[in-house]
Amino acid sequence: MSSRPEDDNQEREEDFSTGPLSVLHHSMVNNTQVLINLRNNHKLLGRVKAFDRHCNMVLEQVHEMWTEHGKSGKGKKSARAVNKDRFISKMFLRGDSVIIVLRNVV
Repeated sequence: MSSRPEDDNQEREEDFSTGPLSVLHHSMVNNTQVLINLRNNHKLLGRVKAFDRHCNMVLEQVHEMWTEHGKSGKGKKSARAVNKDRFISKMFLRGDSVIIVLRNVV
């Protein structure tokens, strides 16, 4: 292990280029989209601008998608599910809410 900070940064970047975090690294370097599934059952489709080993991320051009189920009253038919979405230009995502990250293959 070297003592120079430049070498440490280079080693860390090499760690991200292979292994499970390589999907985030590839997205950040090539400016491609990823699909992120969250613990609250929301999905995010966006571009990764920065990330760390905890899966904290800075995302841009994010489309958030989720489904809301209405509550059915007494004696009523079951309520319909409604798909919702919104656009977020820039956001910080805390890594503990991330379940899975997928490449958006076109």
